[in-house]
Amino acid sequence: MVIKASASLRNEYNEIANFCKEKGVPVYLTKNGEGDLVLMSIDAFERREKLLQLREMLLDSESLRLSGAKTHSLDEVEKRLRSRYNE
Repeated sequence: MVIKASASLRNEYNEIANFCKEKGVPVYLTKNGEGDLVLMSIDAFERREKLLQLREMLLDSESLRLSGAKTHSLDEVEKRLRSRYNE
């Protein structure tokens, strides 16, 4: 975990931005010794958002399954896909 004072963002912006882009990890910024912000590259942010969306979809699907929604086995899905592909 990389922690920097918020003043370092003003003084070392290019170095911090390059670090975030190269390493793909966030930098935690503090203000008056307390956690304040998290800085990350756009690529890292977008990856994180996609992962969170995928997790949400999986949780929704699992919730439906547990509530008794009809499910299909992998073999059934593969058979359906192959039949549609061959049409």
